[in-house]
Order: sequence, then C-alpha cells, then structure tokens
Amino acid sequence: MTVTRALALAAALSLTAVVSACSSHPAATDSGASVTIRIPDPGNAGALALGKKDGSLDAALAAVGAKVEWTGSAGPFAPAAQELDNNALDVAEGSITSAIAALAQKPGFKLFAAIAPDAVGEGILVKDNSGIKTVADLAGKKVVVWHGGSSEYLLLQALARNNVPVSSVQRVYLQPNQSAAVLHSGQVDAWATWASFSIAERAEAGEHFLATGGEIGSQNYAVWAVRNEFAQQHPAVVKAFYTYLHDAEAKQAQQPENYVNVVRASGPDAYEGRARDLELEFLRASAPTSAITDADKAAFAQVSKFFADQQVTDGVFDVTPHLLDVTALEQAK
Repeated sequence: MTVTRALALAAALSLTAVVSACSSHPAATDSGASVTIRIPDPGNAGALALGKKDGSLDAALAAVGAKVEWTGSAGPFAPAAQELDNNALDVAEGSITSAIAALAQKPGFKLFAAIAPDAVGEGILVKDNSGIKTVADLAGKKVVVWHGGSSEYLLLQALARNNVPVSSVQRVYLQPNQSAAVLHSGQVDAWATWASFSIAERAEAGEHFLATGGEIGSQNYAVWAVRNEFAQQHPAVVKAFYTYLHDAEAKQAQQPENYVNVVRASGPDAYEGRARDLELEFLRASAPTSAITDADKAAFAQVSKFFADQQVTDGVFDVTPHLLDVTALEQAK
C-alpha cells in the first residue's frame, strides 16, 4: 500500500460519504427490520470490519429489529458531526477533542461510549533525516495540524508537556488528506496526526514519531456519538450496537491478527509488511469501547479547559449535558 494511493482512496471514500448522506433514511428494510442504523463503513480492519464481513453485527442488531446501512467511510469526525446534525448519519466515532469543537457549534448528538486514549498510534511525525530530536526542537519550526481536533490537541499538549512556548511554533492548518504531501515536500517540519494516517507514513515514508500520545500524557479519548433523535427513538438499538462493539473489541485486543485485512489482503487499503505490524500493534494496544465513567468525564472536562486555555475554543465547554449513560438503556423499551 503506497501513501499516495491510500490517501487518494480516503479522499474518494470521503466523497462517497457525502453522496451517501443525501439519500433518505428508509423506514423499513428488506430483512423486515423496522429500524435502519446508518454507520460509516469501517474499511479493511477492526471489529466492525469483521462484524460486517461475517454477519455477526447484522445478527446482533436483528435481535432488536434493526439493520445496518453503511454510509461512505469512517474518517475525520468534523464532517461526520455535520452529517449527524443533518440527519444523514446515526452514529460515528471521533475524538473527544473534535467532539468538543463540534458540540460547541451545534449539539445535535450525544456521546454514549469512550475508548481510552491511543498511546501508540497517534503523535507528532517527523522525517527520519529531519534532525529534530526532541519536542523542544520544534521551536522555530512549522507543524501541520487540523484545527480544533486531535491533531492540534496533540501538538499543543506536547508543547505544554515540554515547556515549549506555543508562539515559537507555527501551526499550518490543512485537512488530514492534504498533510502528508506537504510534509514530504519539506514545506513543514512535522505533522501531528493519528493512526489512520501515521501507520502508512511510518511504514513507507521514512518518518517516525517525535512523541507519541502516550509520551505526552494525551487525554484524547476516542468517543462514539449518536444522533439525538435516533437515541431518543431507538435506545435498544444504541444499546445493542454498543454491546456488540464492547465485546468484539475485547476479542480484537487478544487476537488482532483476525482483524487486519478483513476484506482483502492486497490493494490500496491493505496492510502489508511493516504497515501490518504497526496496525497489529495499534489494535493490540487499543482498549475496547466502554461506557463513559466518572473518570472519563473528568478527563473530558480537562481537555475542554485545555482547549479554552490554548484559545482553540471560546471558553470552557461543558460536555456533561451531552453524555448518554448507555448502561441505563438496558431497561429501555
């Protein structure tokens, strides 16, 4: 898998997601299920990819009268949040950093589950021959980030953790699928990003992590969001989807080999060689999707305050009213 082909595929699938978002939400399905839950396509790795292939997700949802409609591809959370707000998507995964930014603009969804911060797959990438050895070396340099999400958070957290003045580093704002080419060309010195992009870069592009999420004390939880109206109307479906994710991802961490190259072993989205090794490391280290705890809520509040302190957001945003206790949905009818 080449970086260029992988990024081209990501861009194409993002376009597919937008096109799919224009379709209406069916009231019934061919299987007789009365509810359709629209989920971004999981691609070629992970628990949802295997669940899509082997039918286990279909079976879990059929038990509560629901069926999946796959809409485009999983990607950055900002566009997915817009689709949730516009009734074009029912659930989506993103980062707490992106969720805070989206909720502050238009709270059209709630967060119902969380995944502990990624310690190995996200961080700040630099070229192997860059001469940049420490986070302090970023002073006077340009770093590409995407505004208001994981990317910008990782850079700012790294700078704060290493007492590097924010003003000494120039942030270059680009979309994730534009960032690799800019780093390759030498127009920037580093790129703060996450596993969806970092694995291909580290495998093929002669780059490595200057600092990982784990090394900078990242609290960048992944979160699952559900459209408000869908959660109100179909709590049992949300519960069933959550339970499936939690159980499947617990198995994924134990046997990650079963969750890589789920659909195909070759092609632009296949994991080969070092990329496969890095994806296995990422899956092995990933915690399962879990209900949001009080400790998670405290971490979300700290992230919100950090973004406000760093002037990424206008003031501290309280996420609490936008959290859903998925465990309480067990009694829902």
